[in-house]
Amino acid sequence: MKNFSYYMPTRIFFGAGSVKKLSRAPLPAGRGLLITGGSSTTKLGYVDKVCAALAEAGHEMTVYRDVQPNPTIENVRECAAIAREQECTFVVGLGGGSSIDTAKAAAVMATNDGDWWDYVYGGSGKGQKIKSQPLPIVAITTTAGTGTEADPWTVVTNGEEKIGGGNDKTFPTLSIVDPDFMMTVPPHLTAYQGFDALFHACEGYLATIASPVSEMYSLKAIELIGKSLPRAVQDGSDAEARADVALANTLAGFVESLSSCTSEHAIEHAMSGFHPKLPHGAGLIMISLEYYKLFADVCADKFAHMAHALGRADGDFVAALAELQKQCGVDNLKMSDYGMENGDFGKYADHAFADMGGLFRVDAKQLTRDDVIGILSRSYR
Repeated sequence: MKNFSYYMPTRIFFGAGSVKKLSRAPLPAGRGLLITGGSSTTKLGYVDKVCAALAEAGHEMTVYRDVQPNPTIENVRECAAIAREQECTFVVGLGGGSSIDTAKAAAVMATNDGDWWDYVYGGSGKGQKIKSQPLPIVAITTTAGTGTEADPWTVVTNGEEKIGGGNDKTFPTLSIVDPDFMMTVPPHLTAYQGFDALFHACEGYLATIASPVSEMYSLKAIELIGKSLPRAVQDGSDAEARADVALANTLAGFVESLSSCTSEHAIEHAMSGFHPKLPHGAGLIMISLEYYKLFADVCADKFAHMAHALGRADGDFVAALAELQKQCGVDNLKMSDYGMENGDFGKYADHAFADMGGLFRVDAKQLTRDDVIGILSRSYR
């Protein structure tokens, strides 16, 4: 058995109504910065609920509402400047991965010099070490997809580069996973987010650095998603299904912390880096069947385990994945709807290797540029 380490410093409160536990959270005294995006977290009252719970603990809050769906380095710079100017003592990311990832990066830049890209590895990032401890980070997820409440990673877009970064310093101090905050997510987004969580679990299971602990979390996350994602898509008010998918998402976040994503994520980040309106989960779905076919020969046993976790007795994982996509109504997504063209696939492949090449190094077998172009070409419609 391979040696492995197990480090998970985040305290997680899970379950309906768990946002109320913020009033007893061990956070430093002073003002906090709440970072969110869009209008739904405000319209649905989530911002008010979070601020009210923190007010019980004596915290005043500043609210930043301008995070983009694929968060940008400009979002990070703006939030870090606010945190510095208002002498905030902690940050709260409320929303999906975009808000929480922005909060993580802003927490770093509130206490460190330079620019976020100075601390990013890959692409044009400078790969410097984070010297000063970031502000404490509270992650409150309103989606079940990224797992960012349970891992240190943050994905930020800078121009056409969309790169993940982070280290032990960027784990959330505290995370709230309250399925009540997920009940109104539309069906198509529920599906996109759920498949993102699924692929975190699958990629982490196949990665060469997987361990017995990460594999345990992977298979349970896959099982929960296979059981409950179609139900959550079909009936968003199904509280049990929502809770199952939320738990699967958090478990898949553990997988990201203990193992790694693989090149599937590197390829999709290149796609949505050039096409910011492409939802990350949708991009992963588009390429997933052709991607996994390339690994069936070298991961036969693990493919069978993943298929069984999805409820398919014959062990055909790719067929199980195709059936799950059909059940969730996402089996006919088109790259062309987001402006992608065949002639650009070489560019996407080059960015995948340049921006997040480390993910290719943990693949069960090494993919070439031509392999990546082939995945994209065969997935195109």
